[in-house]
Amino acid sequence: MKINITGESVRAFMRKYLSVGGYTDIDAAIKNIRSNIPFKGPTVYILFVAVIIASVGLNVNSIPVIIGAMLISPLMGPIMGFGLGLGMNDRKLLFASLKHLGIMVGISLLAATLYFLLTPLEADNPTELLARTNPSVYDVLIAFFGGLAGVLEITRKDKGTVMSGVAIATALMPPLCTVGYGLANLNWHYAGGALYLFFINSVFIALATYLMARFLKFPQVEEKVGKYRQRLITSSVLILIIIVPSVFSAYSIVRENQFLKDARHFVKDNQSVGKTYIYDYTTDITKKPYTVSLRLAGESLTDASREELYAAAEQYGLMRSQLIFHEDATMRFEKLNEKEMLKDWIAANEKQLQQRDDSIRALSARVAEYEAAELPSAQITAELRQQWEAVKSVTIARGTMVSAEDKETEQVLVLIDSEGNLGEEESVRMENWLRVRLQTKEVRVVVL
Repeated sequence: MKINITGESVRAFMRKYLSVGGYTDIDAAIKNIRSNIPFKGPTVYILFVAVIIASVGLNVNSIPVIIGAMLISPLMGPIMGFGLGLGMNDRKLLFASLKHLGIMVGISLLAATLYFLLTPLEADNPTELLARTNPSVYDVLIAFFGGLAGVLEITRKDKGTVMSGVAIATALMPPLCTVGYGLANLNWHYAGGALYLFFINSVFIALATYLMARFLKFPQVEEKVGKYRQRLITSSVLILIIIVPSVFSAYSIVRENQFLKDARHFVKDNQSVGKTYIYDYTTDITKKPYTVSLRLAGESLTDASREELYAAAEQYGLMRSQLIFHEDATMRFEKLNEKEMLKDWIAANEKQLQQRDDSIRALSARVAEYEAAELPSAQITAELRQQWEAVKSVTIARGTMVSAEDKETEQVLVLIDSEGNLGEEESVRMENWLRVRLQTKEVRVVVL
């Protein structure tokens, strides 16, 4: 099948699929943008609510809360109004939009600053705040194309949900709240970076509105051409001034990402060097030159292994000065010859034998003590029964007696089980005999 592509067929295709003329309502779009410019009545309270919600979200690092504040914020109105005024040569609309935007920004900064001065919450890890302090050319692209989508949505006859996405993507409220955080904490890096991001978003949303107003041929207000060109040149210079720092910031972001990528691949491909293992690593991109800290385990790095790692790092664009070694978990092993190994083995065996002999001597001493302290219970029982026929059984035990003065004294206790009462005189006589027999003064006889 042969397909003929001609200039007329291409134009027909573009008219059919790319033309927006039959799908737009210019008058309704102008009315919509104009109606969202004034800052009075409910809009004041809506802005205040959006500021507080965004500030809380930034304070607690909650992305859903921040998104909610973006959707509520009415800041988009005067920004698009400024772009529309520039695109329609409408001086009154231009300055009215700037006036209301200035008031909105001032109130937003005041409310956010007061919140961060009064809040008891501490931002220990303010990643969402920090994300608004380092804008780049990528933020320029997001703001510009988000603005284009917003204007197309406003001019479209059949409205959809595009404006919600534009409000989230362009993010006007969070940067202003971050400026308030910087002012409240006298952190000029946060305040300056976030204010720059707000200017980027505002200017390029306005630029997108201006270009779409010209492209869709919005009606022009009668005005001298010279003044229009002067404002256009001034706006172009302003846009150029805003873009230049963002380009440098984007370059830094690209360098940081490349460094992190190189460091990750370097560690992955050089996990083991000899008997040394890289079990963890961290990167530091807060200052130049960027550094990679390697945490090592196993054997300590030899000079040869260290040079091997340096050479491998250079293949990934990492310099020697960027590598930091942490060898807290490593050990140094020395090589021993056979004679030294045999000597160490004999010394270890001798030490074990000495420890065993010491243990045997200690146990023997304890056995001797027990044997010396053992009482001849059976012999004494037989002798007592020969002298006192009433004795049935004898129990002899050695114990400790504590006196009233808390003095401890060893004592022999003799329990006599007899047929009938031996009498006190016989008990005393028996104690005296036992003192002589056992060769100790501390004997107590108890007749049961």
